[in-house]
Amino acid sequence: MDDPESLSARLLAWYDRHARVMPWRVSPGDRAKGVRPDPYRVWLSEVMLQQTTVAAVKDYFHRFTARWPTVAALAAAPDAEVMGEWAGLGYYARARNLLKCARAVVADHGGQFPTSREGLLTLPGIGPYTASAIAAIAYDEPATVVDGNVERVLSRLFRVETPLPAAKPELTDLAARLTPSQRPGDHAQAIMDLGATICTPRSPACGICPWSHACIARAAGIQADLPRKSPRPEKPTRHGTLWLGHRDGAILLERRPDKGLLGGMLGIPGDGWDGQGGPAPAPAQWERIGEVRHTFTHFHLILAVLVAPLDGPPSRGDLIPRQSFRPSDLPTVMRKAWDLARDRLN
Repeated sequence: MDDPESLSARLLAWYDRHARVMPWRVSPGDRAKGVRPDPYRVWLSEVMLQQTTVAAVKDYFHRFTARWPTVAALAAAPDAEVMGEWAGLGYYARARNLLKCARAVVADHGGQFPTSREGLLTLPGIGPYTASAIAAIAYDEPATVVDGNVERVLSRLFRVETPLPAAKPELTDLAARLTPSQRPGDHAQAIMDLGATICTPRSPACGICPWSHACIARAAGIQADLPRKSPRPEKPTRHGTLWLGHRDGAILLERRPDKGLLGGMLGIPGDGWDGQGGPAPAPAQWERIGEVRHTFTHFHLILAVLVAPLDGPPSRGDLIPRQSFRPSDLPTVMRKAWDLARDRLN
């Protein structure tokens, strides 16, 4: 096994040639010329990328930064507009924390992100991983950055056979030992790129990997078997109902409570599948037109979709003119119901 300095040098040389081009990233060539990453863009990308793929995030990132190019602009944005732009990206607590963090940066830090990992950890919605990523990428602090890609690379490089998540402390320690004092931000992005493009979950491209010569798992022929993972419990299935009511060209919608599932999002009234709601929101001759299915982190969901013109005033929610909202502002599960029912709405 090479020493950490040699491994890092090999990785950075590979990254200088093969770094992925991303809208929030400063290329290694530009970085060498003195161009510094924008902490706002680094932070925004890291929050968006949690539990989400790069491909899914790019368009959202472009729209967010076009509408709100600075943290001050985002902090001043109406909650509903931000939640609407976030719709479809999932894990909606991230959007609420995004606003809380932006407003704390403006109110408590003069619109400038703290420049250290410890300072970043004081901001709402920023945990250890995100703080380390921003500190390393934006400020070149030698903070240890460990995401799923890094865990996979290191479990193979050092042949760590302890299943995840139990292996996380060991892998974090190994990542810390490899993190260089020079170019730690590029190193963090390089190892993530290595995992995303070369050391992939299936069929890793060991023949073109800059660390193949040192990879203990490859030497043993078990690289594709790592990292090992503890079996996940089977997800339960919940059932519920959505009532899509309409009258005179308006649609019955409600703003969901800030806390809880799909918090703060515009939605279709439903029953208690998520701890919210109850009986039908208005008198009507409700007609079941089908069902939609969706999977959240911890459960599967099957929702019956009922549609009707309303016979009386709703007990909850508001009738919103159809031209006054975008279906794309609805979270994904609600948009599935909308797509199912839209031909029946007037």
